[in-house]
Parts: sequence; C-alpha cells; structure tokens
Amino acid sequence: MKVAATKDYGAEIVVCSSHPTDREKTVIPLIERYGYTMIHPYNDLEIIAGAGTVAYELIKETGELDYVFSPVGGGGLLSGTAIATKGLLPSAKVIGVEPQNADDACQSLKAGKIIHVKNPNTIADGLRTSLGSNTFRIIREKVDQIITVSEEEIVDAMQFIWERMKLVVEPSGAVSLAGVLSKQIDLRSKKVGIIISGGNIDLTDFFARMRSKMQHLSKKQGR
Repeated sequence: MKVAATKDYGAEIVVCSSHPTDREKTVIPLIERYGYTMIHPYNDLEIIAGAGTVAYELIKETGELDYVFSPVGGGGLLSGTAIATKGLLPSAKVIGVEPQNADDACQSLKAGKIIHVKNPNTIADGLRTSLGSNTFRIIREKVDQIITVSEEEIVDAMQFIWERMKLVVEPSGAVSLAGVLSKQIDLRSKKVGIIISGGNIDLTDFFARMRSKMQHLSKKQGR
C-alpha cells in the first residue's frame, strides 16, 4: 500500500530485501552513479530536528504539559520530541512507547548499547527498525522512560482513535495512546500530550468486505 501510494506521487521505487542494512547497501551504488544525497529516515540530525517541530507546535498550542508520549522505532520522532519538550518544558517527562514484539529501544536503554531485535513481529510495521547512533545518544540523554505495549493494546488504541476522534491512524502511530491507556504510568491529575504519527494503513480488505456486503444486500433485496 505504501509502495503504491509512493508510485502515485511520481517516485521511482527501488526494491531491496528487508534486513536493516540492506537499504543503505542498495542506495550506495545509486549515490555513486547519480550523485544522490542519502537522507536517513531517522538517524539524520536535520530529520530529527524536523520531527521535533511536532512537539514544539503541540506545546506552543497547549502550554504546560506534565508528560509527552511518543512512538519509538528508529528513534527520530522520539529524539526530536525529547529535544523540543525538554527545551520548552524542562520538568516534563518524555515517554517513548514501542511494541513488546519490537522492544529494541527498551532493551538498548537497559543494556547501555544498541540492541537489535531479529525479525520483529508486530502489526506496527513502522516501528520494526532499530535505534541509530544519533537517536540512541539523544534518547539516553533526554528520554525519561520507554514502555512497551501488546499487539492487542495497539489495536484497541487504533479503534479508540477511529471511533472517538474520527482519525485514520496506523498501528505505529497509535502506540503512544496505547501506552497511556495501558496505565503503566499513573497519570491522574496530569496534563498529557500524545504524539500520534502516521496514517498509512491498508484498507483494501476492509473495503472489499464492505463491497461484498453491499453486493449481498443488493441480491437479497432483488429477490
């Protein structure tokens, strides 16, 4: 679904295998041939700074916050969130949330070094990446805690957002709310900000079921 959407915007897709290092290996010959500049999706400092504008705008709009929850995969969004939050609200707590089935960030903080999870099996496909050198350094310095949530909790959070807020949010974007709803942290009487990022979800099966149901009703009414 993401590849199809990217093609629709006019981009050329170069496919590689799914090992974490394969993407960088694949782009090196392209850089050498065409003079491209590689923009890392999360370990680039300018990308991190750009991601931090989300938390910056949130805090500027809402004012004081006690907690800010953010998804964490490769760590770019969480790093930017932490920089902006601690810069504006030094006493606020920054919490990263990731799937239990892809808990490399949580493991990495505990171990004091980057831990890679092999074959992370989570519905939150955008969070299957491991931390980068820059994001790990920033997260160690500025993030207060990383918690994990189950696959069921992620789906429950997606449903809550869809039903209550009428927003289409992908699993990777819903993990931050899942972290709040998991009640691992006592948030009573606290003002909480939640970063919800990503609406890339494959609705093909959902709409196929809807069309099938419509066809069934039409045939039934035709009788």
